[in-house]
Amino acid sequence: MTTPKSKTPCPVAAALALVPRSGLLGLLLVYMALAPVAADQPITLHGAVQFADEHAFNKALLKFEELTRKYYGKPVNFVLHRNSELGLEKDYFAYLNQGISVDYAIVSPSHMSTFAKSAPLMDMPFLFRDIDQWRKVLNADMLKPIADEVAKKADVLIIGYAGGGVRNLIVAKPVHNMAELKGLKLRVMGAPIQTQTFQTIGAAPSVIAYAEIYNAIQTGVIDAAENEALGVEQMKFYEVGPYIVQTRHAITVRPLCFSGKTFRRLPQDLQAAIVKAGKEAGEYGRQLESSEDRQRLERLAKEGKVKLVEFTDREQLLKLTEPVRQAYAKEVGAEAVFVQINAVK
Repeated sequence: MTTPKSKTPCPVAAALALVPRSGLLGLLLVYMALAPVAADQPITLHGAVQFADEHAFNKALLKFEELTRKYYGKPVNFVLHRNSELGLEKDYFAYLNQGISVDYAIVSPSHMSTFAKSAPLMDMPFLFRDIDQWRKVLNADMLKPIADEVAKKADVLIIGYAGGGVRNLIVAKPVHNMAELKGLKLRVMGAPIQTQTFQTIGAAPSVIAYAEIYNAIQTGVIDAAENEALGVEQMKFYEVGPYIVQTRHAITVRPLCFSGKTFRRLPQDLQAAIVKAGKEAGEYGRQLESSEDRQRLERLAKEGKVKLVEFTDREQLLKLTEPVRQAYAKEVGAEAVFVQINAVK
């Protein structure tokens, strides 16, 4: 009589048995990202976003999925993790760099600074005079040298550009001029140029996680934050900061990113579809957000949720920050890009 052979336990199952239930999602996503794709199984790509599907970022990412399927012409699965399920944008970028958990996402350039020094130039306050200049710069792909650095140093591909929201100050009490701006405790994104710029105009900037802004204003840790109308509405910042001070200090550039490590594992025809879809989805996102931004702000005001405050010293802000912007562009090796942007009429 033959003795039955003992079954060798699956190493993946054995490892999962040792992991707390709360950590299973992240571990499973890592395993799926690294595991080779069977020839007869559709490829699955994971995306991440901080918001719900009403947000322009979600709509741009869903458009990217739709267009990729169209141009690839073969089955491919997408799983978009919404509502900060996998953390915040800084986390997404780290995952993209590592080639785990997240394959595609929209990420603020300021969160790329650890890997690519020039990336936060895209987020630099007062980089664009107006929406027309912003549109011309992106349509002409003038940010390509920065995208090349991100690809080289972070191994993350910028395949499109969304954005288009005009950022203003969100404050609990109105601020009308430079004198009232002085000493304002202001939340900024985690890139040195953000801190430098707002220090130059007299504010007291501090870096706080995006998810903590609401409570920070509510408890008096900060006096203000800065965001576009879409963020104000989605995060309900108007409940703690009902005054929107129209400094118009930035027009957002939000790169649609794809993990280089994931990209290289994909078939060439899927790679081509992703590149084409990313560019078009970015254009779609820009058109969507830039066209809705002012309308959204005016609607919030009409509904009584915000009060719009005109900042009377905006020209002074531009003059004060010009040397800071020039010095920063030189410091991060993006002086040529900065000069080219400034030359756009």
